[in-house]
Amino acid sequence: MPDKVKFNIKNVHYAVFTDGAEPAWSTPVKIPGAVSFSLEPQGDVSPFYADGIVYYQSSANNGYTGDLEMALFPPEFLKEIYGVTEGATSKVLTENARVEPKPFALLFEEDGDTSGTKFVLYNCNATRPSRSFATTSESKEPQTQSISVTASPLENGNVLAMTQDSTPAETVNNWYKSVFVEGAVA
Repeated sequence: MPDKVKFNIKNVHYAVFTDGAEPAWSTPVKIPGAVSFSLEPQGDVSPFYADGIVYYQSSANNGYTGDLEMALFPPEFLKEIYGVTEGATSKVLTENARVEPKPFALLFEEDGDTSGTKFVLYNCNATRPSRSFATTSESKEPQTQSISVTASPLENGNVLAMTQDSTPAETVNNWYKSVFVEGAVA
């Protein structure tokens, strides 16, 4: 039975894009503490007018942009995606403005009233995490971090994949073991 409603983001993972003839990614790594993720489609509809009407329309799928809010992005994510370095003896993390962020796949899941949906965005780039600092008053309010994510199409045009109610259990159960690619053997 398909879901009637969707709620709750969870199981956010990232997998670093690796160079090669075919798209490939490292093994997905979990980022605990998902708070929210908003995605907006990118692309325009372009009408062509002839005979006094819209004779033809084309639509561009340029992927998605959005903001991913997490409780905290772990040091491993900062090191692998943004090239933050860790001092060998000091263990201090240092960000360098000259280091370009690495592209990655973003995997996550959304609960539903019956089965939920698992997603992968194949070709993501992201801004560095925002940082917000506030004093504690009568109650402690956790401060979260957000990144702006841009998911662009791969060379083959793929942007996003998602499970559905009829997706085989094997695919669903192995979703976070590797980045799903249609026809690939896990």
